[in-house]
Amino acid sequence: MSKHPVRFGLQTGQQNVPWKDMVDIWTKADRWGYDSLWNFDHFYAIYTNPEDPCFEGWTTLSALAQVTSRARIGHLVNGNTYRHPCITAKMASSLDHISGGRLNLGIGSGWFELEHTSFGVDFKTVRGRLEALEESLRIIKGVLAGGKVTLDGKHYRVKDAFCHPAPLQKGGLPIMIGGEGKKILLRIVAEHADMWNAFGSPSRMRELIDVIRAHGDRVRRDTEAIEKTVMLPLCYTPDKGLQDMIVSLLAAAFGAPPEHMRGQMIVGGKQECLDQIRAYVDVGVTHFIFMCIAPYPHDQIQGFAEEVAPVARAF
Repeated sequence: MSKHPVRFGLQTGQQNVPWKDMVDIWTKADRWGYDSLWNFDHFYAIYTNPEDPCFEGWTTLSALAQVTSRARIGHLVNGNTYRHPCITAKMASSLDHISGGRLNLGIGSGWFELEHTSFGVDFKTVRGRLEALEESLRIIKGVLAGGKVTLDGKHYRVKDAFCHPAPLQKGGLPIMIGGEGKKILLRIVAEHADMWNAFGSPSRMRELIDVIRAHGDRVRRDTEAIEKTVMLPLCYTPDKGLQDMIVSLLAAAFGAPPEHMRGQMIVGGKQECLDQIRAYVDVGVTHFIFMCIAPYPHDQIQGFAEEVAPVARAF
C-alpha cells in the first residue's frame, strides 16, 4: 500500500499561448479540484519551433499563484544549470510565501542544449550536469532548512550562505527531481527527493521505481517516502476518431510510433482511463500530471476532474 494518495495535476507549458488563456485555465483547474498545477522552466518553446513565443517560468508562476488558492504549484522542472542554487533557493522561499505555502520545488540537471549555447550558459557534460545538480541540492536543502551552508565543490563555492525568510511550509519545501538516468540521477533521487517525476508506461515506471528502491537500500533510505509522479498526455474522450488523431499528433511530435505513444497516455472514456490509472497505481505511481499544450481542451480537463478523478482517488 502506497503512503501517498492518488492525485492529479496539469502542466501547461507557457509557449504559444496568450497570457489571458493561461490565467483562465489555471483559475478553472484550481476550481475543478486539480491537486497540482505546473509550468515549465524553458526560455524557448520545446515542442514546436524554438522561435515560437514562450513566457519565462518563474515570472509566470509567481503571477499564477495569485489567481489560484488551493492547488499546489511548481515548475516541472527547473533546469539547475540556469541559476546559481542560492538564487534558486531565495526565489523558491519567496514564492512559497507569495503562494501561501503551496510551492513544490522541481529541479533537474537540464537538457535543452540550444538554450544554453544561445544564452551563453555552460552546458557542461552529462556527468558535469549531474554533479552540479547534486551539489546544488545540498546547498538548496541546507539554506531552506534555515542553516548556513559552506561548500567548496567542483561546481559551486559558497560560504555561510543562508536564506531568510525560510519557506512558509513547515519542514521546508518538497523537492521534486525529474529524470530517468539509472546510475546517477536515480541515486540522487533516492537520496534527496521528496517527489520524483518521469515519463513512461506502467512497465517502464515499475522498472525505474525498482532502481530507485535499490539505490535507497544502499543509502539506507526508505524510498516509499518519495511520491512517484508521472507526466502524461491526456485525451479524455470515447470518440475513437478523436483519440486516433490526438495519438498520431503526439506520436509525430515525440518521434514515436502511435501504438507506443498510446501506451504512455491516459486516453479513452471513463472506464478506459480508470483502468490505465489503476495500472500505474499498481506499480507505485500515485500522482498523475497531464501535459497540456495550448489550445487547452477545457471540456476534457473539466470532464476528467469531475467524472474520473473522484473515482480514482479511492484506489
